[in-house]
Amino acid sequence: MQKSKKSIDSLTVMTNIVLPNETNSLRNLFGGELLSRMDRAASISATRHCERRVVTASVNHVSFNHPIPEGGIVVLESKVSRAFSTSMEIYVDVWLDDPINQTKIQTNEGIYTFVAVDEFNRPIPIPQLEPETELEIVRYDAALRRKELSLILSGRMKPTDSVELKKLFLGE
Repeated sequence: MQKSKKSIDSLTVMTNIVLPNETNSLRNLFGGELLSRMDRAASISATRHCERRVVTASVNHVSFNHPIPEGGIVVLESKVSRAFSTSMEIYVDVWLDDPINQTKIQTNEGIYTFVAVDEFNRPIPIPQLEPETELEIVRYDAALRRKELSLILSGRMKPTDSVELKKLFLGE
């Protein structure tokens, strides 16, 4: 059995400046460009967690809450929020950093699922995760609810078999 890991072990921080060719007609970062950066950061976090090759299985959630302007400094912070048997959820927080005015605001966030694979691209077991901080515990617990909901919506789980969603909606 593999030793469990901490979220901090998978922490990935990517910092870039938004260049003119990465912007739309409003001179804000293209959403697709941001998604690409988020996927890269999440991929690095997933690889750090399991120390194996990984593939993106799904983009579960992305929010675009605040535009990122040309010339803005973008900071992406990603960490594994929960590990399952062969898959893991990675949470990506996106910040707009303004060192001149000494402000940093969260602009976006995303939740990705990655799967560790062997040399034949078959899923393989990964280390479990031990959340430490309050935020990590909240994200860890929510990850199971998101996974159950995804399995129900895809028809791979019956709603009656859900444990966490029953607790949430029925108080069981």
